[in-house]
Amino acid sequence: MPDIKIVTEVAGRICALPIPLGADVGDGEDIAFVEAMKMEIPVASPAAGKVKSILVAVDDVVAEGQVVAILET
Repeated sequence: MPDIKIVTEVAGRICALPIPLGADVGDGEDIAFVEAMKMEIPVASPAAGKVKSILVAVDDVVAEGQVVAILET
């Protein structure tokens, strides 16, 4: 199956990456948290799979729609 890109829906700063590279995740599991307007907004996995790559680091500034991770299904 093709890889799935996980994107953030808001612009802000990456404040947490609770899932390590290579971890198995479930559908809807939080991959990252983006701080925007003094709130922590979760970036959830759209499907179950394995985290193939993480394209951001804590404190990186991200734009709306930016890919933060790649999921292998």
